[in-house]
Amino acid sequence: MKNNPAASLNLHMLSWKAPQICIHIVCCLLFMIFPLLFMSNGKGYTELIAPATHYSYWLFCSCYICLFYFNRYYLMPGFFIPGRYISYAAMALLLCAGIFLLQPFDRLLRQKWAVMPAGAEWVYVPPVIDITSLFIFFMIMALGAAITTTQRWQLTEQRALTAEREKIRAELSFLKAQVHPHFLYNTLNNIYTLALTKNNYTADSILRLSNIMRYITDDVIADYVPLPQEEACIRDYIALQQLRLRPGTVDYQVSGEMERKVISPLILMTFVENVFKYGISKHLPETVTIRLNVKDHQIDFFCSNRIYREPAPANSCGVGIANTRQRLALLYPQKHILDITTDNNLYIVRLTLLTD
Repeated sequence: MKNNPAASLNLHMLSWKAPQICIHIVCCLLFMIFPLLFMSNGKGYTELIAPATHYSYWLFCSCYICLFYFNRYYLMPGFFIPGRYISYAAMALLLCAGIFLLQPFDRLLRQKWAVMPAGAEWVYVPPVIDITSLFIFFMIMALGAAITTTQRWQLTEQRALTAEREKIRAELSFLKAQVHPHFLYNTLNNIYTLALTKNNYTADSILRLSNIMRYITDDVIADYVPLPQEEACIRDYIALQQLRLRPGTVDYQVSGEMERKVISPLILMTFVENVFKYGISKHLPETVTIRLNVKDHQIDFFCSNRIYREPAPANSCGVGIANTRQRLALLYPQKHILDITTDNNLYIVRLTLLTD
């Protein structure tokens, strides 16, 4: 039997709205119970139920409940949110005038709720101005406005967050499509040279390149990946870069337990790539340093290299440092420290990520 997409969608919407419906029902029941408890004064079950038998109680409850939902789902989205403030104020004044005339609270409060003998009538004394009813009116209107404004703000924030995530993912895709082919081209040339000389590292280099390409094309889709995968990509990347470098050019060390740690993909690779892009000279025997230290609730990354040419602008092609800062702010809010300095012609990066 084939699944019905429409039925599945309706079921999903129902499951999403069910908790909200339950919350509304509970809140309405609590609002209806409150005046009963207020007027019973602890005199017993009979005094508690007596107000619910008179029209003034149902007038009070239905008046304010209808007012809340009318303001929440009609006036706010139809007048206030679009900026039709004068129309909204006019409608609110009309509702306020209605509450002033109905006087629901005083009708409820001034009713004599004692159990009356058969044939007796309820006694009602009309007030001059029902201040409490007007106060409740403004509270109900303010509550509806606050809830609507808060939800609109949360929706705007969620949309902005989603848009930022999509932007970063698009930039990551652009990186994989444009930046890494340059690395691929150079690496294939190095492997070709190894193959011509029948070097024993040829097969190992091909395997490392395969691992990197698999990682950057398949694994970086998620917001977080296991830290060992990111570290393995860095290790393979360094090994392939060393094919064209002198021995001892790269000082790479890893310490700590990585098995249960996760990290945003390509966060560290951005800095490692910059080390080889701007910190390697074919003529000067300088050493680049890369450190990865994993602690119980912290990941520390450090790299330093001599500056031989100026880094590319932050708005250049690829992810770059600027995009990495955005990703850190998005995925590690209040949980990261990124310090980049250029002292004594050294480019130094210190990154600390707080983990669970």
